[in-house]
Amino acid sequence: MPHIRPVSDLRNNFAAISRTVHEIAEPIFLTKNGYGDMVVMSIEAYERKLFESEVYFKFKDAELEANSTDKRYSYEEVFSDLKARNAKKQEEVLV
Repeated sequence: MPHIRPVSDLRNNFAAISRTVHEIAEPIFLTKNGYGDMVVMSIEAYERKLFESEVYFKFKDAELEANSTDKRYSYEEVFSDLKARNAKKQEEVLV
């Protein structure tokens, strides 16, 4: 259930709002004259939303690519490629 509070609470109860966004790890929706005005969230929640969004778009791109070709990769092909890329990055870090 969304947490909705009047925007005046941001000025009058900032500490309580800050504590709440960190405790619930979800945004608080602020209203002005009964209409949505702002969203307040912790940095951690914001970064999580960004990560989820990035992952979603990468999956969407992969789905579009998969729909545009009949080429499919086996589990072994995918993970051997990932291991090779990881090993290469590790070598670059050590150099």
